[in-house]
Amino acid sequence: MINYLIRLAICGAVVYLIPNYLKDIYVDGYVTAFIVAFAMSLLNNFVKPVLNLIAIPITILTLGLFYFVITVLMVYICDFLIDGFSVSGFINPLIFSFLLSIVNSIVGAFQE
Repeated sequence: MINYLIRLAICGAVVYLIPNYLKDIYVDGYVTAFIVAFAMSLLNNFVKPVLNLIAIPITILTLGLFYFVITVLMVYICDFLIDGFSVSGFINPLIFSFLLSIVNSIVGAFQE
């Protein structure tokens, strides 16, 4: 449990810092960033696998490129659910999601 909270705090800090470098992404404050990190972890663990399963035929037809659309969709769902967090466009939410995944992987590697 404490490892998850540490990972969540670090990801929240990254969510708070990313809008400084990417336009079209807005986060109100650190509390909102922490909530976004929590919501993204829930969405990626529960909703994304279901969407990946449903989208298998489209993903196969597009040779895996539809997976990027699902990744951006997770960010847009988080945008819809959380006030104080907004995104627009396609590339910036994709980069946002990749950066968050990379940081999450790095932190997870140190926690094991």
